Amino acid sequence: MWVPELHKDGVHFHVHFGINRYIPVGRISKVWGRGFVHIKRLSDMPVGASTWEEARRAAGYMSKYVSKTFDAPQVFGKHRYDVSQGFQAAEVRLVGDSRAEVLSLACDVMGGAHPTEMWFSEDHEDWDRPPAVWFAWA
Repeated sequence: MWVPELHKDGVHFHVHFGINRYIPVGRISKVWGRGFVHIKRLSDMPVGASTWEEARRAAGYMSKYVSKTFDAPQVFGKHRYDVSQGFQAAEVRLVGDSRAEVLSLACDVMGGAHPTEMWFSEDHEDWDRPPAVWFAWA
C-alpha cells in the first residue's frame, strides 16, 4: 500500500508505503530514484503477535496518512491511497436506516470497538458530492 503526501511547500511529495517483508534501503533507493529514502520498521509488537495483529498495526500506521489527505488538496483526484495488484481489500457492504445503525454494524465488524476518528462531509461547507462519512479504528 502507498499513500502520497504533499509537503507543506505545496509542490513536492513524499510517499508512505507498507510492505510485508524487509527490503534493503539501497534497493529501494535505486528503484525509487527520487531522493531520500527512510525505512521505519513497525516495532513494539507483543511477543508472539499474530499476522492479524501485525496487519492491524500496519493498517493503523498507514491510516494516519490516508486520513490526513481528507483536508489536503486533492492533487490525485479520488485516489487517497493505492495497493499492489491482488491486494485490494474485500468490500464489506453495511446497510441501515440511519448513520447510527450503520456505525453500530461497523463497530460489530470491528470487534465491538468504537471508532477513534470520524469525518463527516456535512461539516465541510465546500463539499460538493453526495453525503459521506469516514471512520477509523485504532
